[in-house]
Amino acid sequence: MERDIYAIGDIHGHLDLLERLMEKLQPDLARDRLVFMGDYIDRGLHPKGVVDYVLRLQRQAPPDHVICLKGNHEAMFLNYLQGRDLDLFLYNGGISTLRDYWGNDWEGREELVLPPDHRRFLEELRLYYETEAYIFVHGGVRPGVPLAEQGEDDLLWIRGDFITSMEDFGKKVIFGHTPFRQPLLMPNKIGIDTGAAYGNKLTCLRLPREEFIFIGREPDLEF
Repeated sequence: MERDIYAIGDIHGHLDLLERLMEKLQPDLARDRLVFMGDYIDRGLHPKGVVDYVLRLQRQAPPDHVICLKGNHEAMFLNYLQGRDLDLFLYNGGISTLRDYWGNDWEGREELVLPPDHRRFLEELRLYYETEAYIFVHGGVRPGVPLAEQGEDDLLWIRGDFITSMEDFGKKVIFGHTPFRQPLLMPNKIGIDTGAAYGNKLTCLRLPREEFIFIGREPDLEF
């Protein structure tokens, strides 16, 4: 039996949506693969809880059955913890992450230390993941540049030049990062960030059948 791949869009701290999505999917972790597209943290109320949940899934599954990509928000968080680009992280919803990890007194702490498994999780996130038919990446890829030569900034942050490109990337690109009200369907790419961070739904793309599973803010918004 062919294995399914479940690609899950940007969660942004919305643990409730992730839990309800997983209850709806009921993936066979021994057979299927989950690919998380990055941006687990920021904006929602429970970014730490989302990371805990994904780590539990990784422990329950065989190696490489729960694939976790790096998003630009994880990159900003790591930079913040190293004392770099502080305002950029805070401006992009980082306060919710700081509060969930260290409470409302995070500003008064001399040092912000992550749980070791969370630190390791953030540092080991992949920039992209390939199968025979697909490239999974958070932001996208720079047209005209081989995948192995892509820069991290493009893989995590690119938008317009990638989204408008009709280039054949060799494989269909599955990406998050840029929110759409509905998934973006193009011959060379599928965008599955449907704005869970902004009150819209969390999206999963089931491959290879290219079936979408949505979870909305309220149970009656499930599709």
